[in-house]
Amino acid sequence: MTSRVVTLGVNQVRRTLAVSAQVSLLEVLRNDLELNSPKYGCGLGECGACTVLVDGVAARACVIPACGVAGREITTLEGLGSLSALHPVQQAFIDEQAAQCGYCLSGMIMMTVALLARNPDPSEDEIRRELSGNLCRCGTHLEIVKAVRRAAELMAQNLSRGGAT
Repeated sequence: MTSRVVTLGVNQVRRTLAVSAQVSLLEVLRNDLELNSPKYGCGLGECGACTVLVDGVAARACVIPACGVAGREITTLEGLGSLSALHPVQQAFIDEQAAQCGYCLSGMIMMTVALLARNPDPSEDEIRRELSGNLCRCGTHLEIVKAVRRAAELMAQNLSRGGAT
């Protein structure tokens, strides 16, 4: 198995790694970079537990070869905010108690960040459609939808105050 050296931007830090052509972005994030927010769920890109942002677009890390995103900017949940300054989407999920077991949470949050970047005021139908590919087995769907609406409000407030989202 031959390795290839790739450089990835991960959470605004350039990382250079030797990876095999077959290794997925999810494996690199979890095993090599020790980032635990993207989860291994189905391994087929169907459940959404591994969702990250690639150049700001939601993507399923379990089906993307790490070599395929060389030079691109990858954002995981760890790169959104900090304990002292949560991202508005993270804060909204806390405010609305939109987590139970937490397995789907990272993927739901990353999908929400991508959605609100494209559409800062989505309807409930748009929210449900956007998140329909992210599976939640605990039944917190109502709270998750409320959290997305709350995140949109928080982000609009930040913008009106001249802050960043």
